[in-house]
Amino acid sequence: MPLQGKSKAKSRFIPQSLRLMDQVKEVLRYHHYASRTEESYTHWILAFIRFNNKQHTKELGKKHIEAFLSHMAMNKNYAASTQNLALNSIVFLYKQVLGLPIADDLAPIRSKKKVRLPVVLSQGEVLEVLKNMNGVHYLLGQLMYGGGLRVMEALRMRVQDIDFANGYLLIRDGKGGQDRTTILAPSVVSQLELHLQQTRLQFDMDRKDGLPGVFLPGALERKYPNAALTWGWQYVFPSKSLSKDPRSGITRRHHLDDSTLRKAINYAKRKSNIDKRVTSHTFRHSFATHLLEAGTNIRVVQKLLGHKDVKTTEIYTHVLQQNLDKVISPLERLKELDNE
Repeated sequence: MPLQGKSKAKSRFIPQSLRLMDQVKEVLRYHHYASRTEESYTHWILAFIRFNNKQHTKELGKKHIEAFLSHMAMNKNYAASTQNLALNSIVFLYKQVLGLPIADDLAPIRSKKKVRLPVVLSQGEVLEVLKNMNGVHYLLGQLMYGGGLRVMEALRMRVQDIDFANGYLLIRDGKGGQDRTTILAPSVVSQLELHLQQTRLQFDMDRKDGLPGVFLPGALERKYPNAALTWGWQYVFPSKSLSKDPRSGITRRHHLDDSTLRKAINYAKRKSNIDKRVTSHTFRHSFATHLLEAGTNIRVVQKLLGHKDVKTTEIYTHVLQQNLDKVISPLERLKELDNE
């Protein structure tokens, strides 16, 4: 059994009368986990429970956890990152929700972690894709490529996160909950300012209509009750339509849905006649690779991307195009020999 010692009751602030999955959601929200993390954790916890024929989790032990994770690797062929996500979900369940310790010597059969080189567009291909994007999606594409932003970092950006005077973007609560700054390309400034002027008109209309303020993370809404109604906290890329917050039930204006951006990128890729797999993350990969090709120090690129370890950034050195045009293929040597 992985459960050792006495219960630490870390979830004592959650009513025990709630069903298990409701408790999981309450604890996740107490610790301010993102809604997508909540979806992932609840999915894998339920998968673990179903795998064990819906036995109560307190009756499940080390062998059950190892069997489930091994099943993911051997029978389902899940990637190592997915297996780790499932493990993190189960550890969260026992430690944070049930308040029970979990064994430190879990030894499931591990999924093999394959090293996948990122798909990178040439500068010409980036230009073609951007030329085939329109309106707000075109602006988003420029920001993501120009600053190495992840798609949700761009969509969740607030007005106050743009520093026009110093030429940078503040990325709040990025991957791993970390903040960082990155580049605001000068060529996009005028478009961004015009976009904000148009967005401000929608914001003013919402205030006249008495709509609830924008969503605020954590306890900010309680701490600063009027902040949600101020211009600085508004999303840079708000949705055209209102939507119901699944957690609070409040109908308000959220940020643009990422599915519309993904569709726009896919359309632009097809229009550009590019056969590579192009996603929103391809802009980030291309940003990093092109900076390295231009001679930017890898530590600087690491900081701009928000990587904790420079080894993560080093993956882009494998796809650099720098000096490849000076390397002669041995096949060409054979042709030269044949012509002699």
